[in-house]
Amino acid sequence: MSHQSAVQLFFEGHVQGVGFRHCVRREACGFEVSGWVRNLPDGRVELQACGDREELLAFVQAVRESELKSHIRKEELHWIAPFASRGFEILR
Repeated sequence: MSHQSAVQLFFEGHVQGVGFRHCVRREACGFEVSGWVRNLPDGRVELQACGDREELLAFVQAVRESELKSHIRKEELHWIAPFASRGFEILR
């Protein structure tokens, strides 16, 4: 049985209004992760995902290497307590 982990990321840069959240959700479909992504009022994007630690690390790396790469200026990652989530959604 795999151990569940969860990660919280904040992305800074030109990350709103460029399809960032939709791209993150599309990337999530390729991994066994659940969670959500949302825009923050301060211009950042917040991502929280839950899953196996190795799967989460691979997912985060895929986001970093995606077409979003040029929009990300700064990233802040925190390991957080696992949470109950189904699927991967965009929060408003």
